[in-house]
Amino acid sequence: MARKPAPGTAGARPPRRPLPQGEQFFTPGATGVRRAVELRSAAPLVFLFQLPRWVVPLVMVVLLLAGLVVADWRGGIAVLPVLAFVGWLAYMSWPSLRASARLLRVALVTFLVLMAATRFGLI
Repeated sequence: MARKPAPGTAGARPPRRPLPQGEQFFTPGATGVRRAVELRSAAPLVFLFQLPRWVVPLVMVVLLLAGLVVADWRGGIAVLPVLAFVGWLAYMSWPSLRASARLLRVALVTFLVLMAATRFGLI
């Protein structure tokens, strides 16, 4: 059986960030589709939280810039993961948002849909 290296030695894993404190991870009283999406999203959200803080924003910015620079279908392909990620996070946070924040989420998703559509030649 392999032994784990001592902290601070070569091969040691960096410590994981503890999950934020909170009363509930899921929307209270959620049923149907929202409950199913929240349950299926729990593991990916924890995984994303455990990544270094700079990884997700960097990947999203690189993909968005690729979508802006490349004006053909390849730019549309680059925008699709950004659209999916932003749409997923917007859906997950929707119940806790005020009207102004919801409007911003809708505007961002609309912008990304239009950007992808122009890259694919649909508009």
